[in-house]
Amino acid sequence: MSMKVSDHVLERLRDWGVDHVFAYPGDGINGLLAAWGRADDNPRFIQARHEEMAAFEAVGYAKFSGKVGVCAATSGPGAIHLLNGLYDAKLDHVPVVAIVGQTNRSAMGGSYQQEVDLLSLYKDVASDFCEMVTVPEQLPNVIDRAMRTAMARRSVCAVIIPADVQELDYSPPGHAFKMVPSSLGMPHYAPVPSDDDLARAAEVLNSGEKVAILAGQGARGARQEVMAVADRLGAGVAKALLGKDALDDDLPYVTGSIGLLGTRPSYELMMECDTLLVIGSSFPYTQFLPEFGQARAVQIDIDPHMVGMRYPFEVNLVGDARETLTRLLPLLQGAKDSGWREKIESGVARWWEVMQRRAAVDADPINPEYVAHALNDLLPDNVILASDSGSAANWYARHLKLRGAMRGSLSGTLATMGPGVPYVIGAKFAHGDRPAIALVGDGAMQMNGLAELITIGKYWREWEDPRLIVAVLNNQDLNQVTWEMRAMAGAPQFLPSQSIPDVAYADFARSVGLNGMRIEKPGDVQGAWEAALGSDRPCVLDFVTDPAVPPIPPHATLDQIEAAATSILKGDSDRAGMVRQGFKAKVQEFLPGTRHREDRPGARDDQ
Repeated sequence: MSMKVSDHVLERLRDWGVDHVFAYPGDGINGLLAAWGRADDNPRFIQARHEEMAAFEAVGYAKFSGKVGVCAATSGPGAIHLLNGLYDAKLDHVPVVAIVGQTNRSAMGGSYQQEVDLLSLYKDVASDFCEMVTVPEQLPNVIDRAMRTAMARRSVCAVIIPADVQELDYSPPGHAFKMVPSSLGMPHYAPVPSDDDLARAAEVLNSGEKVAILAGQGARGARQEVMAVADRLGAGVAKALLGKDALDDDLPYVTGSIGLLGTRPSYELMMECDTLLVIGSSFPYTQFLPEFGQARAVQIDIDPHMVGMRYPFEVNLVGDARETLTRLLPLLQGAKDSGWREKIESGVARWWEVMQRRAAVDADPINPEYVAHALNDLLPDNVILASDSGSAANWYARHLKLRGAMRGSLSGTLATMGPGVPYVIGAKFAHGDRPAIALVGDGAMQMNGLAELITIGKYWREWEDPRLIVAVLNNQDLNQVTWEMRAMAGAPQFLPSQSIPDVAYADFARSVGLNGMRIEKPGDVQGAWEAALGSDRPCVLDFVTDPAVPPIPPHATLDQIEAAATSILKGDSDRAGMVRQGFKAKVQEFLPGTRHREDRPGARDDQ
C-alpha cells in the first residue's frame, strides 16, 4: 500500500522525536486519524476533552520537558478552539506546533461547512511560521521548518492540511526547479555577546553599591552562574513568575516573586537599588522596576527581539544566559560593602515570618493561604507544580518555596484561566515518574478542569508515578476579579458576575475512578495533603476556603486601601468579612517578627 501524505506527516513527527500529540478528533483530520491507526498510535494520540485543553496540554508538555509540544485539531471549530492555548504558548515563548485540518481544496472559497480562512486566523498566533500544504511535495519541508522554527524562536508554528491532501499519495520533493528538499535536526547553539559589550556591562555592574537582579525563565539553565554573580556583587535576586523555579527560594538573598503577586522584599529591592541586572525576563510591569534614572541597568536575553524593553537599559547583552554569565563573571569585582546584602536577607527572613503568620490567621472556614503554606514543607523534591490564574496564583507565588529539581509554571503573560489542570496532564506525559500538583480556583475548575479529570481518569494508569493532585480553592467566588473590583475600581462585589455555585469536586473525581476529599476544617488541611501525596492514584482535594482573605499587593498603596474602603461604603455583600480578614492579614506585616510561632491555623500571636 502506498504511503499517504497523512502517513508521512506522522513519520516525520516520529523522526523529530515527537512522542505525543495532544488532540481531539474531527472529520477535518480523518486522514490523519486513519494514519494513526496504521502507525499503531505512534506518536501517541492523547485525547483531551476539548481542543483548547489539548493546546494547554501541549504547552504544559513543552514547558516541563524542554521539547516541542504538538497538538492537532479538525478544521473550523476545532482549529478555532486551539487558539487560546496557542496564544498562551506564544506569549510565554514556548515551542508548540499545531497541525490542523481544513476543508477539501475544491470547496475552498465556497462558504462550505466548517470553512474558515485558517491562514488569516492563524497569521498572528503563528506569525513565525504558518503554512498550508496543498501538494505532497511541500512535505517534509513544511513539517521540518515548523519544528525547527518552534524550537529556534520558542514560538508557535502551524501546519494546515486540507482533508483531501491528507489522502493523497505521498511523493517527496525532487531534484528540480521550485522543489524544496529538507533535512532533520536542530543543532544546539549558545550565542554570546561580544567582548566589548561584556566589558561595558561589567563597568555598569561594578559601579553599583546596591545591585538588584531580576531573573526570569531564561535564567533557568544558569542557576549556578546566577548564584555566583549574585554573590560576587552582593546582590539580591527577585524572580518573575515564569522564573519562579530558576533559583531556589530558600536562598537567603532570593526575595521571591515580583509584581502585583510578588513579595514586599522584591518590591523594596527594586525601589532601593542603584543598579539592575535583568536575566532572561521580559517582565512587563515597569511600575515594579526602579524609577527611571534611579538605577543603571544591564539586560541579558537570548532573543534580540526582546532586549531594550521595559526599562532604559544602558547595556543590552544578546546571548544565552549561562554562557553570557560565565564570560561576565571574571570581569566583575566583589561587593564593596556587605550592608546591602545583609539588609536584603533581613527583609527576606522577616517576609517568611509574615507569610507564616498570615497563613495562621483564622478564616471561615479555611484560610487559602494556609492551604498553600501547609503544602510547602510536604513538597516532594522532584514535584512539578502548576498554578491557575486568579487568587490561587497569589498563594503559589508567595507561599511555595521551589528548590532543587522542583519545577513550576503558570500562564505568565496571557494570564488566561484554565491551564492549571491541563498543564499538569502535559507534565505527566513528559515525566510520568514525577508527582504533579495543580493549584486552581473553583472558577477555573468549573470552566474546564472538571472535564479534564476525565482525561486524567483515562490515562493515569500508564504513569510510573500515579500521583497527580488537583487542589481546588473552593470559595464560590471569582475571587481575583472581586478583589480587583474592590481595590482598583472602588466597586462593591457584583454577585451576578462573581458568585459561582458550590460543586462536589471530590465526588466527581471519585465518579471517574480518582480519589477525592472535601476539606472543610483547618485542622484537616495537612492530613489531606499527606493523604493525597500517598495516594495510589490521582486525587482531587476540595478545600472550602474563605473568599474574604485578601490578596494584598506588596506595595499596598493608600489609594488602593481607600478604594477598598469605598467599596465597603457602597455596600459590598461581603464587607464584614473583607474588613475582618483584610485587617488581620495586613497587620502581620507590621508585627516585630523577632520570635517564631507554631505554623498552624488559629495560633494566637505571642508578640
